Amino acid sequence: MKNPYNRRKFIRTTAASAAGLSVMSAGAAFGARPVQTGKRIGIIGLDTSHSIAFTKEFNADNPDPALKGYKVVAAYPHGSSEIESSYSRIPKYTKQIQEFGVKIVDSIGALLKMVDVVLLETNDGRLHLEQSIPVMKAGKTMFIDKPMTASLADAIAIFALAKKYKIPVFSSSSLRYTENAQIAANGKIGKIVGATTYGPSEIEETHPDLFWYGIHAVELMYTVMGTGCRTVTRVNTESTDVAVGVWDDGKVGTFRGMRAGKYEFGGTAFGEEGNMSLAGYSGYKPLLIKVAEFFETGEPPVREEETIELFAFMEAADESKRRGGMPAAIEDVMKKANAEAEKIIKKS
Repeated sequence: MKNPYNRRKFIRTTAASAAGLSVMSAGAAFGARPVQTGKRIGIIGLDTSHSIAFTKEFNADNPDPALKGYKVVAAYPHGSSEIESSYSRIPKYTKQIQEFGVKIVDSIGALLKMVDVVLLETNDGRLHLEQSIPVMKAGKTMFIDKPMTASLADAIAIFALAKKYKIPVFSSSSLRYTENAQIAANGKIGKIVGATTYGPSEIEETHPDLFWYGIHAVELMYTVMGTGCRTVTRVNTESTDVAVGVWDDGKVGTFRGMRAGKYEFGGTAFGEEGNMSLAGYSGYKPLLIKVAEFFETGEPPVREEETIELFAFMEAADESKRRGGMPAAIEDVMKKANAEAEKIIKKS
């Protein structure tokens, strides 16, 4: 790449250009519509354990003050109709969430009349674009749980539509808020020169390989590495996936996804002043505190540019796999996804 600056500029502008929008700060992009002031949360999708875990925090008898007084008041249960491990949970989670005083509704439209902000929790990322559009049209600030989408093009489209409807959105894995990852990202070990992360990477045939569960360890890597990946090379076996990214400034990030073995996440950040373990998952609370702050301010804590690029990393990893392990360029997968997103946006 002869001109890394131009490539970085391309990454920054691709989502906005899909909708003919200029790049701007989060506040400028979304801030024309007043931030919601109510505290009522609505959940879309009761096919994931996150819906129950998040509600336990927000609706606790003595919730953490950092959660800003937000309460889950209504839920629309339906998510995936194809992924058995998801839809089979809905009856159980529907019953459990009602124990927290949450009302069950029969449509997203009914939900939106009862709430101020939304947690889009449906486990099937393929449904998130369709389910997010009425939320944005209704003017509701929204957090979208992992995976934000099941394609890079859908992720670009959601961000572009969020600008169109002037609605703040963000998506993140809770792994981003692992304590040591935040410490390393904030300069404790000096400038980051590389990282390796690992975690479970179960395959779900309806989603691209890393999108379903590998996304957690990819997000952990991006937390410390930031944007600027140029190429991704992938090697996979029956038990392990390895995807290696090379950044514009020479940094190397390695993702290792495991099909079997102990269920754990971790890694190492390498800095100019030392190295730091990224093990020690901090649970859901740190993410939910960020979600509550986001609901209050309308300022996404994770940059759109970074979320889009980590999806491009996963897409490039799949492309490298299709090429038999040859490197795949982030810029190439972005161009293809940008064209697909433009078609989606025109239909929405």
